[in-house]
Amino acid sequence: MRRADMAKEKLVKSITSMDEDFAKWYTDVCIKAELIDYSSVKGCMIIRPYGYAIWENIQSQMDAMFKKTGHENVYMPMFIPESLLQKEKDHVEGFAPEVAWVTHGGEEKLEERMCVRPTSETLFCDHFKNIVQSYRDLPKLYNQWCSVVRWEKTTRPFLRSREFLWQEGHTLHATAEEAQAETIQMLNVYAKFAEDCLAMPVVKGVKTAKERFAGAEDTYTIEALMHDGKALQSGTSHYFGDGFARAFEIQYTDKNNNLVHPFQTSWGTTTRLIGAVIMTHGDDSGLVLPPAIAPIQAVIVPIATHKEGVLDKSREVLERLKTVCRAKLDDSEQSPGWKFAEYEMKGVPLRIELGPRDIENNVCVVVRRDNGEKTVVSLDELETRIPELLNAVHKGLFDKALARREKMTYDAHGLDEMKEIADNKPGFIRAMWCGDRECEDKLKEVAGVTSRCIPFEQEEISGKCVCCGKEAKHMLYWGKAY
Repeated sequence: MRRADMAKEKLVKSITSMDEDFAKWYTDVCIKAELIDYSSVKGCMIIRPYGYAIWENIQSQMDAMFKKTGHENVYMPMFIPESLLQKEKDHVEGFAPEVAWVTHGGEEKLEERMCVRPTSETLFCDHFKNIVQSYRDLPKLYNQWCSVVRWEKTTRPFLRSREFLWQEGHTLHATAEEAQAETIQMLNVYAKFAEDCLAMPVVKGVKTAKERFAGAEDTYTIEALMHDGKALQSGTSHYFGDGFARAFEIQYTDKNNNLVHPFQTSWGTTTRLIGAVIMTHGDDSGLVLPPAIAPIQAVIVPIATHKEGVLDKSREVLERLKTVCRAKLDDSEQSPGWKFAEYEMKGVPLRIELGPRDIENNVCVVVRRDNGEKTVVSLDELETRIPELLNAVHKGLFDKALARREKMTYDAHGLDEMKEIADNKPGFIRAMWCGDRECEDKLKEVAGVTSRCIPFEQEEISGKCVCCGKEAKHMLYWGKAY
């Protein structure tokens, strides 16, 4: 075995195989690809520069989509007085077990304790009450980028931590129809982002009453399927009706000079999208990043750097690539084999190898991270071929993830079949449902699955509920989930 291959082999073996232990594989990737580090603050993680750069790319591209739909960014306080939180009964009951409370300021006990925001509906409502008086003030289309705190008992990097980064949209509308349209519009924005930027196919649908957000009339979701067959809720959009507006006494004068309540929405995604990318595209060599969010889209690895002209040509190629992608030149003293393994670990979409013979032939070798395919590219065509190959990587990742999801999606017609699939075949299970909460609860108890969503695209698998055999109302996606 060549020295370069030995270095690569040793590094790759430091990641647990996903077939051996998927949870350990996931943690290995998070740590060894330098996405996170553990913190002395229990239940919280440190997002390292490479991991944060991924989040910055997610944030910038998603934020542009929000602004294109007319939304503005604001920032609310991180503390919520208890009296404010208590104004919406269902909402506070839904979050009560996860709330962190501040009871002292310095040495003095606070007259009223405050929670560290688990979400900001109540703060936005309190603000809307002060700034909306007339129909001319509507709609209000706001978004906030911030962190929130939920006191989780069991944590896992990106997927569940006590403090995490997210965005939360909050909007106010004159009519129910406008608010409902906003809710669906933002769900579609999430789905487009997931598929166009994360190369992650999703199922769009509405949550059952049991699974909907506390205080919402309807919750819509995008659900993705991970490599191990578990579902991951990857973004939600909520229609509140006028319930929050009534609880917080938000009123405005309409065109007929009547005092009425507006209608409200909220929607959010979090850093768990990074976890979704890891578990959708990763392999036993580490991360596999979609080009749109990769901090480095193409890395140049010079071969035989001691040979005259190799580094100079590599630097020239770097400057050219910077005009079409996020590029890096690794001119360190590490061996090429070590570099190959390192950038595979970090999920860089394209590796560009450039040695004396390549320079002599006016070419470079481009290696795709998603499938290992090598392409010889003329140096004269770099500015056109590299973007084309990045697009090919995105399409390859999406197609592979979609094919895996279709292969791991099963139909169940009865309870015994549902249980057999849930026990032995990880993935989504499509099955009919009568609409009764009792059947939903029983399926969780007997088969260990939860309802993921009622998809917009309905198919009639049978006319009967998979659990009780009564007439079915909906086809649902069911599954085990993170």
